[in-house]
Amino acid sequence: MATKVHMEALSPTMEEGRLVKWTKHEGDAVKSGETLAEVETDKAVMELVARADGQLIKVMVPEGTTVPVGNVVAWIGKPGEKVDGAGSQESGAGAAKAAPAAAEPKAAPAPVRTPTAATPAPVSVPAEATRVKASPLAKRIAKDAGVDLKLVQGSGPGGRVIKRDVEGGAVQAQAAAAPAPSSRLPTPGVPYEDIPLTQIRKTIAKRLVASIGPIPHFFLTTEIDMERAAEAREALNRQLGEDGGKISFNDIVIKAVALALVRHRACNAWFQEDHIRYWNDVHVGMAVAIEDGLITPVIRNADIKTLSEIGAEARELAGRARNRRLKPEEYTGATFSVSNLGMFDIDQFTAVINPPEAGIVAIGTIVPKAVPDGDRVVVRRRLRVTMSCDHRVIDGATGAAFLKTLKQMLENPLAMLL
Repeated sequence: MATKVHMEALSPTMEEGRLVKWTKHEGDAVKSGETLAEVETDKAVMELVARADGQLIKVMVPEGTTVPVGNVVAWIGKPGEKVDGAGSQESGAGAAKAAPAAAEPKAAPAPVRTPTAATPAPVSVPAEATRVKASPLAKRIAKDAGVDLKLVQGSGPGGRVIKRDVEGGAVQAQAAAAPAPSSRLPTPGVPYEDIPLTQIRKTIAKRLVASIGPIPHFFLTTEIDMERAAEAREALNRQLGEDGGKISFNDIVIKAVALALVRHRACNAWFQEDHIRYWNDVHVGMAVAIEDGLITPVIRNADIKTLSEIGAEARELAGRARNRRLKPEEYTGATFSVSNLGMFDIDQFTAVINPPEAGIVAIGTIVPKAVPDGDRVVVRRRLRVTMSCDHRVIDGATGAAFLKTLKQMLENPLAMLL
């Protein structure tokens, strides 16, 4: 009897997935555990694996289609075995949705106008004029690498550009000179572009509504003297040398936040409807901006890791986050989060709490400021930190005490050793 291949929940919050690429095709032999397809979830690109041995006898969903979790996407069985050809499609809201290519502009209906000498009739631009035939995965890889797909010779059916074409050695040599897709000029005659929501952008939208609406946020801001932290960072990096991996300010902040959470367990908590979960372990979420949204890899047990360990792990997780290659266990389970926009020259901002966590700190840029020092004025490096608190878990005095400890640790890094 043939076995159904379902769209599986490949992440804890996944409700639907976009089938990026079939790695097996109809007629191919498959074994249980082999990768059948690459699926874009709400967080990353994951592998959909076979759950039976046999032959891939029917593919129900074409590449680029968004499918609700639980829908049938293919069948595995014996060669020549007959299966239901309509098993994957459902009517109504649960139906699989074919997403248009993200890079293709869609022209809006032109307003009806009577051409005059002063107002020429609008010119229609055929979609084929700017269209490049390429698989969704090839488009994404090309976009990440800054490769112009128009320069790539496709080897797929009908000249379609596929993954191996983009990853070929000749294309890699062109990538540095090719203009990034984000910098391309608008298509003449096309008033706007409709870009389909990616799975991660859909999830961000849902979670923001779930956070800003129900969670009663309040905010606390403090300014921290970072002079000693800066001096300590410079000394550590000199000691590590060129090959030791550099310590960043973000690494220092994550370590200080983790140690402050050990002392203020009331902030290291989750709101859980009918109870509050106070964590003994400290897992710090680190917000990372990616091309189409935001994801929060987790530095687990950050309180007991060295700055070098935190730095190496943060770089590794951030790199794989931008390539959409994080595993679910690497971006779930944070007990508190840090969001840093200092590298974008943002002085101060407020971050949205990532439920079920009860708090997040927003880190601005370090700015030289003139501050009083007795009867004189000196220039010191200063940092503004804003804490967003879930008032159902953290009271004002509780949050203020946490920020006071965080400030003490950053103003005197030796306090982290106590």
